[in-house]
Amino acid sequence: MKKRALALAMAVLMTASLSACGSSKPGTSTTAAPAETTTAAAESKGDTSKKSDSSTGYEIALVTDLGTIDDKSFNQGAWEGMKKYAEEKGISYKYYQPQEGTTDSYLETIGLAVEGGAKLVVCPGFLFEEPVFMAQDQYKDVSFILLDGEPHNADYSEKRIEKNVMPILFQEDEPGFLAGYAAVKDGNTKLGFLGGMAVPAVVRFGYGFAEGADYAAKELGIDNIEIMYNYTGAFAATPEAQSMAASWFQNGTQVIFGCGGAVGNSVMAAAEEKGGKMIGVDVDQSFESPSVITSAMKQLSVSVYDGVKAYYDNQFPGGKTSIFTAKNDGIGLPMETSKFTKFTKEDYDKIYGVLKEGKVTLVQPSQDNNNPNVDLKLEKTKINFVE
Repeated sequence: MKKRALALAMAVLMTASLSACGSSKPGTSTTAAPAETTTAAAESKGDTSKKSDSSTGYEIALVTDLGTIDDKSFNQGAWEGMKKYAEEKGISYKYYQPQEGTTDSYLETIGLAVEGGAKLVVCPGFLFEEPVFMAQDQYKDVSFILLDGEPHNADYSEKRIEKNVMPILFQEDEPGFLAGYAAVKDGNTKLGFLGGMAVPAVVRFGYGFAEGADYAAKELGIDNIEIMYNYTGAFAATPEAQSMAASWFQNGTQVIFGCGGAVGNSVMAAAEEKGGKMIGVDVDQSFESPSVITSAMKQLSVSVYDGVKAYYDNQFPGGKTSIFTAKNDGIGLPMETSKFTKFTKEDYDKIYGVLKEGKVTLVQPSQDNNNPNVDLKLEKTKINFVE
């Protein structure tokens, strides 16, 4: 059985083999910097980014998690929310990419952003919990938005949120639940969940997906739902992940939930090759492939945009965690772009209301476990957990 600790160890050992992205086009604002990346180990040479007129550097910064700024998922969703506010208000902004997926590298890159003039730093991902825990003391005059985590020290013996940190959490099992429910209601009985690293957010997505499928099966009175289930151990698109997804499609799986950054790209490629369907994650990925029938979304862009706005409105909610759920419309499926054949907007509104009113209790993962067969007691659904 894989342990969550193994996922964290892999994160420490993994280097960001993903190369730095090139610049994107500048926004309409005269002070907004283009989407350039800077790594902690390299000087920014030939930087043509436009800085603010006060020569204070880049006022808002994002430090990427494992993955790239155009991952069509978590990093990109956070980046788009930050960028939108910055360009609306003419504030200089930039992103920085750590060289390695380690606490030291993340903290070093945060320092690089601060040296570059950042007054507000967005840190998207669970692996930033420890770096932000240290940064909140090291850079007391800088504010931080931490997505998917809360600051703590290395051994979890101390958890502390200072006034300059706004942690944002999402109830990932809820959009996962909606995706699984919709998939079965749309007529699918053979599903797949291909997750990335088994960090808590990914585990919750998968658990919710299975529970949603089971909930729909009970409503429909069917008991032949099967889910292929695996964590790839990384957030990268790999031939191995694509091959696994392709084999699932080949063996009858109808739709796969690709959950974990660029892992979804591997699922998309396999779906296009085999004529299968997939479910995207974090943001609306329907525009990436005709194989995407829906996406289990966190309102990432909205949450970051609101956090940045609160900072500039002098209403930054630091020192406490903001949680986005169905109750505050912080999660959902993009029904306007979804490609369902049977599942309707009326069906969606009804099940969303059930979640919003707290009429469904979803199972939370037990500590140091990511095997759904240990925690979930499903009535109509069989999970084939591939370790």
